[in-house]
Amino acid sequence: MNKGFLVVVLIFQILCVNAQITRIKIGRSSDTTGEVVMQLAHRFQSYNWTPKHKLDNYDTTINSPKSVKYSKDGTKFYVQSLEGYTTSIYDAKSKTRIKTLIHEFTNANDSLFKDGETTIYNYPYKQDRKQKNVFLGKPVESCFSHGGKYLWVTYYRRDFDPIAQSPSAVAIIDTEKDVIIRVMPTGPLPKMIACSPDNKRVAVTHWGDNTVAIIDIDSEDPFDFKFVKHSIVDYKMSTNFGSSHVNRDASCGFCLRGTAYTPDGQFLLVGRMGGGGIAIFDAVSYDYLGTVFGMMSNVRHLVVKDDYLYISCNRPGYVQRCNWRALVKTRLDSQEKKVNYSAFENVYVGTGARTIVLTSDGKYLFAAANSVSKIVAVRTSDMKVVAKIPADSYPVGMAISSDDSELIVTSQGKSNRGGNSVMVFALDYK
Repeated sequence: MNKGFLVVVLIFQILCVNAQITRIKIGRSSDTTGEVVMQLAHRFQSYNWTPKHKLDNYDTTINSPKSVKYSKDGTKFYVQSLEGYTTSIYDAKSKTRIKTLIHEFTNANDSLFKDGETTIYNYPYKQDRKQKNVFLGKPVESCFSHGGKYLWVTYYRRDFDPIAQSPSAVAIIDTEKDVIIRVMPTGPLPKMIACSPDNKRVAVTHWGDNTVAIIDIDSEDPFDFKFVKHSIVDYKMSTNFGSSHVNRDASCGFCLRGTAYTPDGQFLLVGRMGGGGIAIFDAVSYDYLGTVFGMMSNVRHLVVKDDYLYISCNRPGYVQRCNWRALVKTRLDSQEKKVNYSAFENVYVGTGARTIVLTSDGKYLFAAANSVSKIVAVRTSDMKVVAKIPADSYPVGMAISSDDSELIVTSQGKSNRGGNSVMVFALDYK
């Protein structure tokens, strides 16, 4: 267990309990230099069943929304609600919910599990349970493959596994029909997931035990997909906990989180939120090459855009930027597996820096500042804040439309307070 990280998490939870809950009104605009304007244009929420504004929609499927993704064609967006066990699907133009997928599997869903598979790499179940594939999944993050045809959704855990010690799973959704077509087992507590630029591999990052599992997806048939590599960052963490009250958001080893491929497809970068640094993998062999340190602590989200790697550092509240090639080269030029790199540009966005997204041209970055309940816009040319706006407490997930005209933000909530909100911001670039 990373005791220092555990203490930080406990302090953060106490601060959240005592923090003021914010709920912003439809039409609220950002504090801005005039260069970028954010305005709350629409919302889906489950905290007020009698909203006063017609564009403020009461939606009971929104229950601790963790993340959001626009479809590749931009016609829909998908919201993953962790505690609701749901994926809510919305029409992007009309802003109406068109379908809700419940991640519940019974004996009637046996066909979704190839040959009845229940585990990978000999991961054991810590529960005496005969029907391992009868469960509810808690959706966390997602990624697309096959040009947007498939949406992959990771499950924090199966509902019968209270402290995420056993294998979890990932669902594959056919986005043409919006149905789950296959469920694959994973290791414990998968959070981030990423598809390689050539659409041949999917990387599933296990927050639960310092590992990354690689899936071969070089087929059009999801039932041909198979695990081909189990990569380990330094050591595989044991999940044999002596207590049933373990906090798996803190007892997670290096707490692997942000996951991104380099544009050339040669490397996979994985942030170590609990242990510091960014782990680097060869994206051909998926061998672990080592870790680069030097960035701020609590690395949460990684985005690679053109020549740059952008990093959100949760606890310090900064977004950092560096040349990803130079960062990787620093490791490859050294005989040591652990090296330091220092050429970062920094911008403070507010404590609890979570998800970050960039406009299609890379000119602007948006960050969710969870602890202070704000959304911040940054001009990347000089890493300066150009706009900020309060958000419903506490923002965590984020997606930007392909034409850069809308930003969707999920507010998950903390300690059963705040959250349960999906905000749609209209974006204007002056």
